[in-house]
Formats: sequence, C-alpha cells, structure tokens
Amino acid sequence: MEAPAAPQGPAEPSGTPEPAPDVEITVTSPEQMRDLGRRLAKVLRAGDLVMLSGELGAGKTTLTRGLGEGLGVRGAVTSPTFVIARVHPPLGDGPPLVHVDAYRLSGGLDEMEDLDLDVSLSDSVIVVEWGEGKVEELTEDRLQLRIHRAVGDTTDEVRHVTLTGLGERWEAADLSVLAV
Repeated sequence: MEAPAAPQGPAEPSGTPEPAPDVEITVTSPEQMRDLGRRLAKVLRAGDLVMLSGELGAGKTTLTRGLGEGLGVRGAVTSPTFVIARVHPPLGDGPPLVHVDAYRLSGGLDEMEDLDLDVSLSDSVIVVEWGEGKVEELTEDRLQLRIHRAVGDTTDEVRHVTLTGLGERWEAADLSVLAV
C-alpha cells in the first residue's frame, strides 16, 4: 500500500521573476509596420530603451517613424545612419524620442558614451537600431524587437516581429495588446 502524497502548498518563490512571454506579430506592409510603431508608442514612457534588430530593409526605421508619430514628436523620423543619433523633441507633453543607429559603431557602450544616452534615458524614449552588444549596459529594463524578413531577391513584404520585454519594467507589461 502506498503512502498518501504530501499536500502541495504554494510554490516557493525562486527570487527571479519569470520573464514576460515573447509576443509574435506578423506585419504584411510598411503601413502596418508604421501602425505597429504608433501602437507601441502608447505603451512607452520616458526612461524606456527599445532595441531594434533585423536585416537591412527589415523595417526598423519605418517602425520608428510610426513610433515618432504616436509619441507626437517634431521632425521627420528618418534613418540616422550617418549622423548616428537624432533627437526629436515632443510637440506636447510627451517625452522626446532619441533615435540611434549603431550600425557603424564597432565598440560597446564606451564608444556610445559620446552620445550621452545615459543622460537622455530618464527623460526620453530611446530607440537604438543595431544596438545588440552595444547598449545593454544602459539599463536592465529594455524592450527588444527582432524583425525577420525573407532575404534575397524577393518583393515579399511580410515581416515577423518578436517583442521581448526584459527587466522589472516589462515583467508585468501586457505586450499582447500590440498584436491587434
């Protein structure tokens, strides 16, 4: 005869919060990518770091253009490839948008120090294209967006966007609201 099973109580906390689940979104046109940026603007606030990765032509700047529209910032959001960073001041009460293209930067945060991103972070929404391995030291709280597209000789507009929230700021955020 088997002994009765011990009663199961609540699980012991592990001390490490569970990461929020990734959210997958399929985008089929540049306008849908801009719209995703506009929706994303509604969940962002000053102090947020957004890291964008994806192949050339994946839609990183198109998404950021929509983000700028959603945040209500001044100036056309264009690729900052040759100037490295652009600051778009708010037209109203919202935070400024700092748009960085780290593609041409080879070093880590040391090389990025001249941009004073650590000073801007608390007051701005900072979006960094090609920032992996370069800006993670700014904050443990960041939102990573990976944009995947078909490569090669194709006119396929389909993009698969994976959103991953990291850190305390994002552990309770419901990013599924972006998958409309």
